[in-house]
Amino acid sequence: MIKNHEDITMPEKLLTRKEAAEFLGIAENTLAVWACTKRYDLPMVKIGKLIRYKLSDLIKFIDQHQQ
Repeated sequence: MIKNHEDITMPEKLLTRKEAAEFLGIAENTLAVWACTKRYDLPMVKIGKLIRYKLSDLIKFIDQHQQ
């Protein structure tokens, strides 16, 4: 049982494919292709038919793929 508000951690906001693509500066369809072909190991969250991306995963992806 939660005794006070300090025990509650807020879940990270999930971005839509469109929002994630805008954040990365790429086309929305590019993310769809990457997901289908598994070209990059970019984690995504599936909720039923919905695809969402964690902001922290996108930031980590950018850090790992900078040249």
